[in-house]
Amino acid sequence: MRKSKKVIAVVLSTVMAMTMLGGCASKTDNNSSKEATSGNVNTESNGDEYTIGIGQFAQHGSLDNCREGFLAGLKEEGIEEGKNLTIKYDNANADTGTATQIAANYVANKVDLICGIATPMVQSAYGAAKDANIPVIFTAVTDPILAELAKEDKTPVGEITGTSDKLPVKQQLEMIRKILPDAKKIGIMYTTSEVNSESAIADYEAAATEYGFEIVKGAIATATDIPLVADDILGKVDCMTNLTDNTVVSGLPVILSKAKDKNIPVFGSEVEQVKIGCLAAVGLDYYELGKQTGVMAANVLKGEKKASEINFEIIEEGSFYGNTAVAEQLGITIPSELTDKAVNMFDTIEEAAE
Repeated sequence: MRKSKKVIAVVLSTVMAMTMLGGCASKTDNNSSKEATSGNVNTESNGDEYTIGIGQFAQHGSLDNCREGFLAGLKEEGIEEGKNLTIKYDNANADTGTATQIAANYVANKVDLICGIATPMVQSAYGAAKDANIPVIFTAVTDPILAELAKEDKTPVGEITGTSDKLPVKQQLEMIRKILPDAKKIGIMYTTSEVNSESAIADYEAAATEYGFEIVKGAIATATDIPLVADDILGKVDCMTNLTDNTVVSGLPVILSKAKDKNIPVFGSEVEQVKIGCLAAVGLDYYELGKQTGVMAANVLKGEKKASEINFEIIEEGSFYGNTAVAEQLGITIPSELTDKAVNMFDTIEEAAE
């Protein structure tokens, strides 16, 4: 009787061992297949389900629109949250240290892809992901080349690509000149640590004289500098124009309030800024920019292309947005040659989201 039990035990052990080996072989085969197509060696999904980490550098309307558009672009390609997509979303609240922690967490959790929204977040994401072979798709990066995310020929530096929100600077200056024919000095606030702002400032300075303007810069290190620098710069200029600087945009309501007290117009860089009190903008539709990014991400997830095989993309032409309520407050008439071509003319001033 004891002998029979011993034989049975040996047989059962052998069967269990073979089953475990078979299971391991199956899992490895699935991972190998996905690695060959997507380039991501860390995913454990079966190729039909995905996990994406979405890191957003700051909380404001344009970046929120990017995120919503990104998810819409994925959905159009058959990748939808709640069906075959799991999203891990985090906001760095304009803190680079937090952005680094977020990126490291995504890598530790072996996500299939990281979407970075805004330049500082993308730099952190790529720094964390490049050695882990996790692709990074970015959006709202003003100058991917200056940020060292792409080479001079626009090809990726690694498994990273996405969309740029480079500003249509000449179109913006032309628009300001049409609205303010006598203006001479334009104020621009920017954060010294954001390379995207350095690039945009350089573009403005290079083009300003062509339209008869002088650029007056106001540098900040953190959001706490905004009130003091705004007071200083508003005393020197005829108007202000805003960049896609994340820290400045987050503090835009403070700038708009101070500018209103001095009856100085502030121009935005995209539609959300016009909604909350900027006079006008020739800017991008960040929802559409995010959507374009989502399609690129879907191509990478499906294994149709590697991120390193896709050059970053840019929307070449800006659209005009104006706010008649702000114009009325300032006693300014926006020329019909602009309003007739406007994508949107707002007649109210929205309260900025906290």
